[in-house]
Amino acid sequence: MDPVGKKLLDVAKSQLGYREKAGGYTKFGDWYSKNVDDDSYFKTAPWCDMFLAWAANQADVQDWVGEFAATIEHAKWFKKQDAWGTKPEPGALVFFAWSGSKDIDAIGHVGLVEKVDGRTLTTIEANTDAVFLKRKTRDVKDVVGYGYPAKVQVKGKSLPAEVTAQATPSAKYAPKHAAPAPSVTEVTAPPSSTTEATQQGEDAPLGPLPMQEAVLTGTLALVVAGTVALAVGRSTATKLPAASPVRVRKRGKHHRTPVELPAEITPAALEAADASTAVMPAITAAVAAEAEDREFWGRVAHLSDDQDLAFWDTLHAEFLGPRADSGDHAGMRS
Repeated sequence: MDPVGKKLLDVAKSQLGYREKAGGYTKFGDWYSKNVDDDSYFKTAPWCDMFLAWAANQADVQDWVGEFAATIEHAKWFKKQDAWGTKPEPGALVFFAWSGSKDIDAIGHVGLVEKVDGRTLTTIEANTDAVFLKRKTRDVKDVVGYGYPAKVQVKGKSLPAEVTAQATPSAKYAPKHAAPAPSVTEVTAPPSSTTEATQQGEDAPLGPLPMQEAVLTGTLALVVAGTVALAVGRSTATKLPAASPVRVRKRGKHHRTPVELPAEITPAALEAADASTAVMPAITAAVAAEAEDREFWGRVAHLSDDQDLAFWDTLHAEFLGPRADSGDHAGMRS
């Protein structure tokens, strides 16, 4: 990874999700117009390259990245600095031409390479999808070339110490108590016991080599220690409770699947509505029967002038008995 680009990536990740404001205004263009080019035009100008200038300033590596608003001029600057190429590398600036041209003068966009996977790049780009600063997945076919900040030679300056520290591989750790490595002679020299056995004849029984004895002893100790540990483990397991003493609450608000609320409804409004909800009391069987009776007569009220309905009214009056004298049917239908 380009060590200067690594610092740019750290800054760029902190700005993911930024979106330009009304009229194309961005804080990066505003910064550029105040610190690089005193022209209010840049406050609302395309900002893919101005964002990189801002990020370089934040990381204090602007001398190695450049401060540009025009992508073509920026690419030519890298080429002039002998820091231009066609090999993708994390931390490099990547310049695109959507026409597929490989000519620098056809460049129309710039981003920052975060990851390389074959012919696919993961990038962080500003002013992408019209208004966003976000991650994108790009095919290398649209790439004109790459600018490598760490290859830029700045006259009278060297890379910041923290950048060079990232670029220098750390020494391998060696424990102080480790024994020195054996010499070639010690490794290749045959054990003395083997020589003695050879002098006695081919049929003489060979005793275990010193190295073999050490291995066997270590293996036996490992087996014994493992057996003891297994016994202790089984003894401990028998003392453990059959069921966990910890109770897990499986239901509750924190287990509900999040649902996006409409813009006009807030969680507070839902809580207030829930608190003011009245529980409807249970109705008695008598009330239910009366309601059912009223619903029936309400549905046939428009047939009251029908001659055929008189027969059913008579049957209903006889069925009700004394209740029929308490009022007319019209009153029951209300």
